[in-house]
Amino acid sequence: MASAARGAKRRHAISRKMLIFFSASLSCVVVLLLLSLFRFHSPKPSISVSRVFDGPPKIAFLFLVRRNLPLDFLWDAFFQNGDVSRFSIYVHSTPGFVLDESTTRSQFFYGRQISNSIQVLWGESSMIQAERLLLEAALEDPSNQRFVLLSDSCVPLYNFSYVYNYVMVSPKSFVDSFLDVKEGRYNPKMSPKIPREKWRKGSQWITVIRKHAEAIVDDDVIFSVFKKYCKRRPPIDTSKGKLNLKLQKQHNCIPDEHYVQTLLAMHGHESELERRTITYTLWNQSTTKMENKGWHPVTFGYSNAGPQRIMEIKGINHVYYETEYRIEWCRSNSTSVPCFLFARKFSQGAAMRLLSQEVVNHFEVSALLATPP
Repeated sequence: MASAARGAKRRHAISRKMLIFFSASLSCVVVLLLLSLFRFHSPKPSISVSRVFDGPPKIAFLFLVRRNLPLDFLWDAFFQNGDVSRFSIYVHSTPGFVLDESTTRSQFFYGRQISNSIQVLWGESSMIQAERLLLEAALEDPSNQRFVLLSDSCVPLYNFSYVYNYVMVSPKSFVDSFLDVKEGRYNPKMSPKIPREKWRKGSQWITVIRKHAEAIVDDDVIFSVFKKYCKRRPPIDTSKGKLNLKLQKQHNCIPDEHYVQTLLAMHGHESELERRTITYTLWNQSTTKMENKGWHPVTFGYSNAGPQRIMEIKGINHVYYETEYRIEWCRSNSTSVPCFLFARKFSQGAAMRLLSQEVVNHFEVSALLATPP
């Protein structure tokens, strides 16, 4: 009996030791797995290293241009009317292009091109990558608290002081964002990372607060989905016959009209938006190589950029969103305001007329004509 009892105790002790060893081994495996996951899947750090800054908060004006700035003379008048401590300028241009006295009329743009620019193609993910690069550069300055994205054909409709107060007084971003229910741009392959109910559409020309700028730059997940599944449909080529018909059935997704809106919806930030753009665009239905019929922005020339047209744009106080049956009354910090601070697309002639009408500052057109290009 005593021998049997001793044997039972030994077996119990061995079993205990094996259990302890197995538990310790399992714990080590779990720790190693967690370390591995943390190493390979931890989010990248925010680009903004500091939120502390001296002086007034700034608006970062982000110019996304093809090469040079054809309306630099108008923006020069706009910035001359402002306080240099309240704004900064960043330009995304063709890789290698330098802004200096030989390429721009305005000293405000000297050396303001970002160094890591990329080749941008319309309707491709390179467009939103360029936007992200501009935001990333601007976020390095903690005093930049608002970020305005502009094209090379954008013009200001008011002077700097009005624009600064309008944008800064609002705690929200101005992002045109609405449900996209009519067009076949959402690709089901985007799910589950981008569910259908979070898919949004809107204007590319955004004005965002710092929190939202950081969310755009820090994003890896949504951008990678867009690169893979949000692509424009190939141009119409009737010579391809039935193959052309097949190609035209593809999802025609334009990344810059969906990315920021969808990203902010995915992050639950829509309550922090004024869901409208502050950049006016006049749309016209026409035929292009890309599609039989589509909406395209109208370019304003000297003849149709007169005082009456500008007053009409300034007089707009609401926007109607058909897909949501929603009227967006234009407000800034709960105060009724004109909807638009900027407008596009304006030719050089149209911009000259704005200057002669003293829309942004007093300016003599003859002075422009005497300035070397």
